[in-house]
Amino acid sequence: METDRVDRRRSLGAGLMIGVGVMAAVDEIVFHQLLAWHHFYDRSTPELGLLSDGLLHAVELVVLVAGFFLLSEVRRRRELAPRAAWGGVLLGAGGFQMFDALVNHKVLRVHQVRYDVDLLPYDAGWIASALVLLAAGAVLLRRRPERDGSVG
Repeated sequence: METDRVDRRRSLGAGLMIGVGVMAAVDEIVFHQLLAWHHFYDRSTPELGLLSDGLLHAVELVVLVAGFFLLSEVRRRRELAPRAAWGGVLLGAGGFQMFDALVNHKVLRVHQVRYDVDLLPYDAGWIASALVLLAAGAVLLRRRPERDGSVG
């Protein structure tokens, strides 16, 4: 099925899912596994912390795969809006980062970025990276939309 229009909404949705999945993977791999700064849930035993990391990883993979399936479907239909998809990736990554910083770290306190250190620089860096990603995604989405037929 070929069309001569783009589907910004579905392209954006696919990008959002991919962005959330990628940032969750980066968080899990870098901060939970390589640096071992924290687990997803640090308010119990190390075993429960490891289990919570595994559950986060499973959810992240499902979201990532679903996002790529949606992206491939939009592309197969020749309705891909590349700028909307990339904007979604950046917004999804920034949204995950901001949610993690504010809700997980500060409101629910399921874990902190690090322990036994001054948290202010880490929190500031976490939030600043989220704001940069969110701003970049917003800039992409605010630019003039792709013309119908420019599927990239």
